[in-house]
Amino acid sequence: MKFVSEYRDAEKVKKLIDEISGIVTKPWKIMEVCGGQTHSLVKYGILDLLPKEISMIHGPGCPVCVTPLNLIDKAIYLAEKHNVILCSFGDMLRVPGSDKSLLQIKAEGADVRILYSPSDAVKIAKENPDKEVVFFAVGFETTAPANALSVIQAKKLGLKNYSILVSHVLVPPAIKAIMDDEETRIDAFLGAGHVMSIMGLSEYYPLVEKYKVPIVATGFEPVEMLMGISAAVKQLENGEYKMENAYKRVVREDGTPAARKLIFEAFEISDRMWRGIGTIPSSGYELKPEYKEYDANIKFNIDIDKANESMLCIAGQVLKGIKKPFECPAFGKECTPENPLGAPMVSSEGACAAYYHYTS
Repeated sequence: MKFVSEYRDAEKVKKLIDEISGIVTKPWKIMEVCGGQTHSLVKYGILDLLPKEISMIHGPGCPVCVTPLNLIDKAIYLAEKHNVILCSFGDMLRVPGSDKSLLQIKAEGADVRILYSPSDAVKIAKENPDKEVVFFAVGFETTAPANALSVIQAKKLGLKNYSILVSHVLVPPAIKAIMDDEETRIDAFLGAGHVMSIMGLSEYYPLVEKYKVPIVATGFEPVEMLMGISAAVKQLENGEYKMENAYKRVVREDGTPAARKLIFEAFEISDRMWRGIGTIPSSGYELKPEYKEYDANIKFNIDIDKANESMLCIAGQVLKGIKKPFECPAFGKECTPENPLGAPMVSSEGACAAYYHYTS
């Protein structure tokens, strides 16, 4: 299939592997930011093909994985106790809360619906004026435009029964937090191409300059992943550090201005808690004051701060790139996709799920 098969071409993969092997002379640690990229590295065996000098470190690039446990508990609370129609993308349903998951309470009778777009949730609210409808708005900058548009639409329609539970996290502050963490040492980053397609590249230049670290906008198919790795290795071997675009078929310098306009119509930047990592300053979105009536957290006055994390789960260390999934003592034992202890095992972009499905 055009635009897919050409980026999975075995000859192109071999050529890029040979290219990387021919230029690398030192050990380098390269972090891929996005969980979708992690899945590609593991699924297609790229980790086994790379020269031993290259260590790929899996970053916190899975918004489902870093959604705080207490926010999942809040979503469950709304569906159980407030009898709302709770709408969500499918990959949130099986992520464990303190005691249950959204899928479990759905099985028990709660009205939890899987949607592909928050606009569908607005439609449900319009069709059910006697019911409160809440959309669990999770994601990086990539899903923020659609979530912003949903509250903009709801306000224009005069809907009073629609709100969103916001859990948006931002990539550049996460890179900063990783570089400031004394436990981690990263030599280069593969940027999340889908995020950069929305936001552009301007936010990454200050990070490159401050930390003297290459950042390469990278796609998700095997050839694209190796193009990104090759570009990063060339910079490292030449003692260079710059923002480089290896995903030009999708990423433009200025991203998608129309999408950014939607985001900043409804959202403003705020501090955000990342599950397993902690609070990262200015790393998330929250609704602007003029849209606060659509903030489920405020609307329902939810106060759930404490949450019970599994003592066996080392998801925080996996998300920071300190440990690999197979180094967790619960991996594949107490923790499986059918019985996950942490979000990285159940999310479609989680590193633990990638290793379980493709290496076990």
